[in-house]
Amino acid sequence: MTELLRIAVPNKGRLKDPAVALLRDAGLMFEKTERALSVRVWNASIELLFVRTDDIAELLVDGVADLGITGQDLLANFNAEFETLVELEMGRCSLVAAVPKASGIARPEDFDGVRVATSHQRIAAAYFDSHNIKVDLVPLKGSVEVAPKLGIADAIVDLVSSGSTLLVNSLRPVMNIMDSQAVLVAPAQRAPYSPAKAAAVDQVATMLQAVIAGRTKRYLLMNAPLDNQDEILGLLPSLDSPTIIPLADGTHVAVHTVIDRDIAWELLPRLKQAGATGLLVVPIGQLIP
Repeated sequence: MTELLRIAVPNKGRLKDPAVALLRDAGLMFEKTERALSVRVWNASIELLFVRTDDIAELLVDGVADLGITGQDLLANFNAEFETLVELEMGRCSLVAAVPKASGIARPEDFDGVRVATSHQRIAAAYFDSHNIKVDLVPLKGSVEVAPKLGIADAIVDLVSSGSTLLVNSLRPVMNIMDSQAVLVAPAQRAPYSPAKAAAVDQVATMLQAVIAGRTKRYLLMNAPLDNQDEILGLLPSLDSPTIIPLADGTHVAVHTVIDRDIAWELLPRLKQAGATGLLVVPIGQLIP
């Protein structure tokens, strides 16, 4: 019987849909229903375990899952070591210390003796201890941002993405404790993988990296007059040298290259002005440099 590689994936929350989309873009074929806790991948010896994001670290340590997709903040809040295989460039946020707008707290040392509500006790405690700041941590599982209004705490340590939640609750950030994003991880302390499972882990990591790299690039095709070829090529940043293909008319060449997605809007008008025609920008599904 083929050994299954088990990957723990968030079943709800802000990481659920991006994680599922990433796995599908990497080529894994599976059918996900809302009630399914485990799903077998059709085209690989992989089983996806859909679980609470907060439980993924525990499942990795217990050996229930071989790999997991979860946030760096959750891993840092768990008392174990993990090996990051791929940074997934999604679910970006920051763990910040914030206070009511009217508070006089303005620097880390001003937190000395302050009650701080948080669901990230391990990270918060380590941060304040490293700065020799004595705080009274108030553990909360949810709705941390309302703690000052309720008189439960004088400040909070909580995750922030856009900052809108802080504004709504009349809070202002004082300092950034850590930045976080979603990662593909494995437990650092584990039994050695079998050769087949090690190959599967490497394949998953490679394909996810290829999708992430492809999302930041675009494939650019155009026709360039021979008279303007050098000028047009001079405008092109390229992953490697552009591919040049002579065209049948003898006066033009086709140019193929890879560019950063973010510069396309600025680059295309300049190429057109330099004489390029038939400009075509194509998304890249996967890219292995």
